Amino acid sequence: MQHPFANFSFRGPMTFTLAIALTAVTAGAAHGKGAQTARTHKIVAADYFGLAHVAQVAPSPDGAMVAWAELRWKKGNKRRNIDLWVVNSRTQKTRRLTFDSAPDLHPQWSADGKWLYFASNRKRAKSKAPYDGKRQVFRIRPDGTGLMAVTRVAGGIESYHLTGDSAALVYTTGKKHVSKGVHKGLRSKYGKLNYGRGVSKLSHIWRLDLATWRTKRLTKKADRFIRSFDVSADQTRVVAITVPTRKLIDNEGWSKVEIFDLASQKWTALQDDLWRKKAPSPFGWLTSPVFAPDGKKLAFRVDFDGYPGELIVVEVNGTTQGKTWKMKRGGEITLSGHAAWKPGATGGDSELCVKAIRNARHGVYCWEDVAGGKHGDQRIVTAAASGNVSAWAMSKDGDNVAMAMSDVTHPPDVFVCDQDGSKHYKRLTRVNPQVDTWKLPQISTVRWKSADGTQVEGILELPPGYKKASGPLPLVVEIHGGPTSATALELRFWIYGRTLFASRGWALLSPNYRGSTGYGDKFLTDLIGHKNDRDVADIMAGVDALIKRGIAKADQLAVMGWSNGGYLTNCLITVTNRFKAASSGAGVFDTAMQWMIEDTPGHVINYNKGQPWTRSAAMSKSSPLYNVHKVKTPTLIHVGEHDPRVPPQHSRGLFRALDQYLKVPTELIVYPGEGHGLTTYTHREAKMAWDIAWFDRWVLGKGKKNKPKASAKPVKSGAKSK
Repeated sequence: MQHPFANFSFRGPMTFTLAIALTAVTAGAAHGKGAQTARTHKIVAADYFGLAHVAQVAPSPDGAMVAWAELRWKKGNKRRNIDLWVVNSRTQKTRRLTFDSAPDLHPQWSADGKWLYFASNRKRAKSKAPYDGKRQVFRIRPDGTGLMAVTRVAGGIESYHLTGDSAALVYTTGKKHVSKGVHKGLRSKYGKLNYGRGVSKLSHIWRLDLATWRTKRLTKKADRFIRSFDVSADQTRVVAITVPTRKLIDNEGWSKVEIFDLASQKWTALQDDLWRKKAPSPFGWLTSPVFAPDGKKLAFRVDFDGYPGELIVVEVNGTTQGKTWKMKRGGEITLSGHAAWKPGATGGDSELCVKAIRNARHGVYCWEDVAGGKHGDQRIVTAAASGNVSAWAMSKDGDNVAMAMSDVTHPPDVFVCDQDGSKHYKRLTRVNPQVDTWKLPQISTVRWKSADGTQVEGILELPPGYKKASGPLPLVVEIHGGPTSATALELRFWIYGRTLFASRGWALLSPNYRGSTGYGDKFLTDLIGHKNDRDVADIMAGVDALIKRGIAKADQLAVMGWSNGGYLTNCLITVTNRFKAASSGAGVFDTAMQWMIEDTPGHVINYNKGQPWTRSAAMSKSSPLYNVHKVKTPTLIHVGEHDPRVPPQHSRGLFRALDQYLKVPTELIVYPGEGHGLTTYTHREAKMAWDIAWFDRWVLGKGKKNKPKASAKPVKSGAKSK
């Protein structure tokens, strides 16, 4: 998923025109070469837990060092540990800074580069703040000394920013609030109950002076919740994304961009017609507000389910809103990350950068001369990189960009380049040296034409050393979530199939079906009103294309996905019996029910063009429930016990239909304590083990007396896509 949205898609015809082009990619040359190591190790499921993941990179002010948060599994821990590391940009020498079992995140450097600040939920037995398990700000020197707690707030903080001069720390806290009204007494008396409204968490803003260590509350009253914020360079204003309460749904159409003037204590909401009334949907998510260095402009992101996200720029004079406009996106890019102004630039020289995806690769894009409703040409900073950028940040002088980047030969590592990445581009870390010994899958892009002639692309993984002359392979179709997202061209070993199945002798196709990002606005919005239709058609056309090319075996097909990928898995098994097995993870079964019980109902409204009572036919058409009687595919179902995005009622309903009424081989696995994703070692291990066993049995015939039967004919699914 691109952001916290639910995931699903649409049904379509089962006869497709075929046109496929395979594009091999040899990545890694620009990343520098380490010692040549023989690739002798066959990848197994246990290797997943030996991988470290690089995230949240932060270059020092002069670019001499880069800090990052590193996620790594530790034996005996239920979840991945997150620690901070630094690397010297010149010598490439690395140092681990933190060792606590709590997650250490959101690193920010002091202006002089002498301290690295971060947020952590550290806990000691029978301790009060800052060691009571609540979030606090800590700091440490880049040589690993001087670790200390900076905040000691009872109940913890929500988020924080260092001021530009590092003289102070500005942070937010949450305060429980019971609204006024005739039932306030009951809500207060029975405060441990959960209420639909009337009880919320609201925010205060605080300033901690780092010279006197005195704290001052900047807001006199708490009357809104602050999701994210930034402080102007002169420290007179705060720009924030605010919502009425802390509930996630309030961020989806009810959120505002507001400027808080510290002197007057006045909040001023920006006029929002551009991203509400004049937007394709009023249910946009506002994120990442940031002031320009001179404080005369600010920028923020607005994301939508099903529609392209936009980067908004607003000129401001104090709290007065001036010219407001959307940045123009060239080259069919789709925004995929936070925006940042180049430090130090002012006026018409302002430069604004953002992470975006194009053709299955995320990169950093910038626009110069952002002022007066206009901007200069769009350029990609990471042009020399053949990799995929997952995180990025600029040094204080704006001359260097640090990034976490992967390619088809390695997971994310720390890289740096200057503002013209084609000239200077350097790999600083190898956090997973064991990967150099792995027999890697052959990863490439593959293209085909869907039923209506639309070109579709996907990522294809083939076993190490595979040659077409070896003959066709069993195929697993791995479907990404979102659907406002995409599978990237990179080495990705995760619990949803990539890397592992290729190692086991399978071909794996990750289709970037209609509705995916990075292929232009039309490709993205073509899915509106066509879920369980055009997406299904795109996927099945890709399957047929691989069969025709002799890559996939027609009688050994499997399908799997999580979130929207789980939803599409549910859709696919209702329109065809060609898949011998399916693994459905956190998938929607009934679209109308999804609107009722998920935490982001704008998703369903956008894709179906209305609410259930105005679009009942569309809701029914987009729901696998109403064709479930056609399912013959043995189906494995996974879901988190407390999933708020695609609640487990969908998975329980699918299991009831298949198991009790239709007598289709099925298993339901509910993961205790989990939300929309699986977070613990045991649960992720179990997920991979169950998928392997299920596909081995029903697709490959292992453990069965009889081999799999020949492919069944597809079930007709209605009218063709238009």
